[in-house]
Amino acid sequence: MIWQYVGAFLTGVVVGFLGGLFGKGGSAVATPLLSLLGFPGFVAVASPLPATMPGTLIASAAYWRSNLLDWEVVWWSVVVGVPTIIIGSLLSQVTGAKPLLIATALLVLGFGLSFLFFPEQKVLPQANHGADGPVRPSHWKLRLTSVSAAIGLVSGLLANSGGFLLAPSYSRFLRQPIKKAFACSLAVSAVLALPGTVVHAWLGHVSWLVAGLVAAGALPFSYLGARLAIRTRSAKLERWYGLALTALGIFFLLRI
Repeated sequence: MIWQYVGAFLTGVVVGFLGGLFGKGGSAVATPLLSLLGFPGFVAVASPLPATMPGTLIASAAYWRSNLLDWEVVWWSVVVGVPTIIIGSLLSQVTGAKPLLIATALLVLGFGLSFLFFPEQKVLPQANHGADGPVRPSHWKLRLTSVSAAIGLVSGLLANSGGFLLAPSYSRFLRQPIKKAFACSLAVSAVLALPGTVVHAWLGHVSWLVAGLVAAGALPFSYLGARLAIRTRSAKLERWYGLALTALGIFFLLRI
């Protein structure tokens, strides 16, 4: 039993660093690791939600201080994502997750290969700005609304905060530079984790001891990961990110 709790702390270290580095909350990585440690299914699925919120906020603050947060994208994502993640969390009791897991794994794998082999190499965050503010793609609010609603629903069903889908979607569908995509993903993930936490805690799925251990490990390393990402060239960061997503997508497919 003790080794399980040590493993939960070390899981926090891993997901905190990767979350700060790649702009994601960490639930998608924490859940399979906790499951491998022998924690019950719903505990492994739901406990990372509250655990990753503090580290996500710390990492997001590092990006904010570097002027990488696009608040318009963040607020639109939250307004659309919160109600859909609540719906998804409630539906998780009655829906089968396997087809959704397969589709999600394929999407993550596709994003990973895209970043790995076709990085956009947007080096400077200012490259996405014009004289009157950020340069937006056509129909960007429709794109953002669709992305936020879909990811909110999927995140509720899978009990995670959506960062592993938000960041690549912001980059590819909203044409954000990679560091801005990470920054916005972290901020939105921190908020989207809250309603999912409330619902899954109400359903009795959260182990607060496990959540606390994961949070303790994640908190300092989330900041370190974010600082490394900010200092890394965008082109190199995109390839790192593509490699990480590709590995995550393959791992998901092998576990389903």
